[in-house]
Amino acid sequence: MGSLELYRKSTIGIGLTDALDEMVTNGSIPPLLAVRVLMQFDKSMGEALQSKVRAKTTFKGHLRTYRFCDNIWIFLLENATFKTDNEVQHVDRVKIVACDAKILARPA
Repeated sequence: MGSLELYRKSTIGIGLTDALDEMVTNGSIPPLLAVRVLMQFDKSMGEALQSKVRAKTTFKGHLRTYRFCDNIWIFLLENATFKTDNEVQHVDRVKIVACDAKILARPA
């Protein structure tokens, strides 16, 4: 299974990248190890979300912009409402990045 670097810009991905950068700068780990850790992070995040998350969410909002490039959709919504089974959350602006998981399963 392949992986995309979608989760590196998440809060946890940025934290991991910052920590790895600091360790490489201090000489604690070699740069190649940092790259391997990031590649494993990409793979593990995809696998965890696919196998562990079962919640369904619906959302509604004003679609400001959308793009489709390299099999990745990007949606920018304003005044969006997200609904799960027992919770409703309103946000002023949100960026949604989505890709087809089937493209990750294709051999390279």
